[in-house]
Amino acid sequence: MDTNSLKAFVTIVDIGSFSEAAETLHLTQPAISKRLAALENQLGSPLVDRRQRHLQLTEAGSRLLPHARRILDELHNARVALSPDNNDIGGELDIIASHHIGLHHLPAWLRRFNREHPQVRLNLQFMESESAYVQMRKRNAELAFVTLSDDMDNNFVVYEQWADPMVFVTGPEHPLARLTAPGLADLSPYPALLPDTSTATYRVVSRLFLEQSLTLKPQMPTNYLETIKMMTSVGLGWSVLPLSMVDDSIVHLPITQPVSRVLGAIGLDGRTLSSAARALRDIVHGEQIKTPG
Repeated sequence: MDTNSLKAFVTIVDIGSFSEAAETLHLTQPAISKRLAALENQLGSPLVDRRQRHLQLTEAGSRLLPHARRILDELHNARVALSPDNNDIGGELDIIASHHIGLHHLPAWLRRFNREHPQVRLNLQFMESESAYVQMRKRNAELAFVTLSDDMDNNFVVYEQWADPMVFVTGPEHPLARLTAPGLADLSPYPALLPDTSTATYRVVSRLFLEQSLTLKPQMPTNYLETIKMMTSVGLGWSVLPLSMVDDSIVHLPITQPVSRVLGAIGLDGRTLSSAARALRDIVHGEQIKTPG
């Protein structure tokens, strides 16, 4: 079974377009179609339903996909195992970071990494943590720095993790800012400026309100914490933000219920990290030892 044909099949599936998959693999569209057709002929079954408006896998394609990923992972692992074992780390490194980690943690790591390994060309993508999990499953990066999910499946390996304590906040002019000992019941009548319902932060806050049979009034959801902070600072509602983001533009509300999330560096189980990815992982590990929690 030709690995180039498998790579074409997986890329077509992940991107959902023959033309875009061809561009990704630096092929012409007829060339990538020929590779898929050759694989289908070899297996004796169509893998992609071309009659649908949106690309869909056939039953055979769905069965082949996990095996194709494992084969390509083993090919990747073989290349890593055969790479020179020396200090001259180079090549490309694809990583993903959530917007918050990219703003508040990543710069220090990458500054040191770039100084120690200037031969590595970094390909960095910023996105929401939930999207990062999807891209990692598609093998579009070696490492992702994300908010760890409580329903993360066993396809992932957590290389590093650290707590990110969060606090309830509001704007200096908001009525809640004048309360000396506010509780969740005091917050309930006001709009809650929170990330989307799919995020770990929202689920934690929602659970607290459900446990006390209180109404949560989410408003204008956005997953950009800097945007939430700005909207909170001008008095549009209350929010929950990382303690590290609290400054004079917002007021820390002393709610007794603790809220925290866990950030981390993840990779894929069964897929060996390249020397460049291991070097970045080691830098992150060292930084977490210096600044625990």
